[in-house]
Amino acid sequence: MTLMTFGYLIAGLILLVAGAEILVKGAAKLAAQFGIPPLIVGLTVVAFGTSAPETAVSVQAALDGSGDLAIGNVVGSNIANVLFILGVTALIAPLIVSRQLIRLDVPIMIGASLLALALGWDGALSTLDGALLFACIIGYTAFLIISSRRQKQNAADDEFAREYGLQEAPKPYAWLINLALVVVGLVLLVTGSNFLVTGAVSLARALGLSELVIGLTVVAIGTSLPELATSVLAVIRGERDIAVGNIVGSNIFNLLCVLGLAALVSPEPILVAANALMFDFPVMIAVAVACLPIFFSGYRINRWEGLLFLAYYAAYTFYLVVFSAGRPVAEVFADAMLGYVLPLTAVTLIVVGGRAWQLQKTAR
Repeated sequence: MTLMTFGYLIAGLILLVAGAEILVKGAAKLAAQFGIPPLIVGLTVVAFGTSAPETAVSVQAALDGSGDLAIGNVVGSNIANVLFILGVTALIAPLIVSRQLIRLDVPIMIGASLLALALGWDGALSTLDGALLFACIIGYTAFLIISSRRQKQNAADDEFAREYGLQEAPKPYAWLINLALVVVGLVLLVTGSNFLVTGAVSLARALGLSELVIGLTVVAIGTSLPELATSVLAVIRGERDIAVGNIVGSNIFNLLCVLGLAALVSPEPILVAANALMFDFPVMIAVAVACLPIFFSGYRINRWEGLLFLAYYAAYTFYLVVFSAGRPVAEVFADAMLGYVLPLTAVTLIVVGGRAWQLQKTAR
């Protein structure tokens, strides 16, 4: 392992984050200049822009034949988004959960997770599988746009307009500047994804870890930095409902668009490792399902729940590393988690969800 490997990783992450930020600003202002309402820009361009690093890395990995890295990046990012990012932000301040998230978006996130597992159950994601996933994100986006047009609120519209400077009067030739920002952002994303994939593969080989594990940990955290920055900033500004919606929307986009695009552009079907099917995909689904009772209990994520998320993410990462290294402690740790900790947590979540349901019925 050389300094060059770390140089590729750090440079890749910096370029990805910078590219995503520049792309979102340019695309948002460009869309507004063509008369697209700020709320629609926020639901599409901005939401998708925060997942641009995952898209760039997974597509590049698929083109390079590193299917494990492409899969690990998506699955690992979804797990990190909920357990790590929501955990950190909930520790800063309890998070507010909107009713629409519980009724619509979280079930869609769970459904997308199950669909990805079902499509990969035969051991590979084909071009047809990718097309199906990508068609779903087009349908989901169309639904968001149509429903937001019907229920558009001026407050939400103004919020996005202020956030991305969409209320400013356009300057002469502003569209050329914004178009240039989009191009520069895309170039930085592509360059950064190349660097990050190269560094990640080198790191995996040097440490004796699989590309899947590196994708699930180092690359997943790295590509989730825009979501982390967005959520933490939203909490600091007091916009605690946006932080949760950003994570759920990003997870849906990762599964349907990022994974779909990666399978579409890959020269060969993306092979899905047996370990990912038997462990990492179920963990991702379990994390998505666990959101329902936690979100439903008072429509908020409390600090103790954020701490629970972080503890599980630390345990998950520890297991990945010791299992990949072939340490005997991995089997003992897995038995303890599966035999005691997870069932106890499941019972706790059922009780919390049941109590919240009873309180809802009583209030009616």
